[in-house]
Amino acid sequence: MSIQDLIAEISDRLTPTERRVAALVLEDPTLLAFGTVSDLANRAQTSRPSIVRFATKLGFDGYTDLQSWIREELSHQLSSPSHRIRQQDGAVATIRAAIENSIHETFAALDERRLNALATPIAKARNVWILSGETSMAGAVALHSGLSMIRPDVHLVQEHSTGRQLSSATKADTAVVFDFARYRRNSITSARALAKIGVKIVAITDGPLSPLASLTKTWCELKIPAVGPFDSSIPAVMTAELLVAQVVKQLGTEAHKRIDRLEELWQTTGTFLHYSPRVNRTL
Repeated sequence: MSIQDLIAEISDRLTPTERRVAALVLEDPTLLAFGTVSDLANRAQTSRPSIVRFATKLGFDGYTDLQSWIREELSHQLSSPSHRIRQQDGAVATIRAAIENSIHETFAALDERRLNALATPIAKARNVWILSGETSMAGAVALHSGLSMIRPDVHLVQEHSTGRQLSSATKADTAVVFDFARYRRNSITSARALAKIGVKIVAITDGPLSPLASLTKTWCELKIPAVGPFDSSIPAVMTAELLVAQVVKQLGTEAHKRIDRLEELWQTTGTFLHYSPRVNRTL
């Protein structure tokens, strides 16, 4: 049920003051989602108790209860593909601007100090377990690909085999978990289970209110733009590539030796096609 529906059900029982509050909330629900009782009371030119009575009349225990509910509703709307596809204009210029802004914000979030803090438990771990929600999977795959070439025992955990893969995880391991709202149940519950047994958690998520942020002090906040109805994968992939570079820096000669061995194996098995285009090729 929406805030519009809740207000409609009790509209005939609202006082003139409560109607004024309702009008403000209907015009801009973010006032209720992110403002304090005093903020809303000032805007409606009424008292704090009047705002609390308004929340109670809507069926909530108080203002905080109503605010939590409206935040969840707004979060669902903003992250739902079915809502996005109807609200966005789909213009390439708009999408391009959002992506460009997210690139700058990602670089700003991942300064040298933060990257070093995120990379250290990855470099030192016995095993590295990589988990992800659906929309952040591109970042998880990029991280798995890069880390696997510079250190051993890196595992991309698949949702259908999570229990089997993680059954050997220990305190000597690190789990890198990618997930953004709307959070995937499997990645969050798995991260909680791993944290409970002492596995170090590195969280790539979207803010301090993320369920992942409460599990670890080693996390970073990414701003994820919408590209059409879906979340952009670019910030997650950028983070993965920067993390791999930082882990290489920390591992030093150990990473160099592994890459050399890998290159030798590629040469031995003929992994890559030897092809050099001729400048003067004729058909």
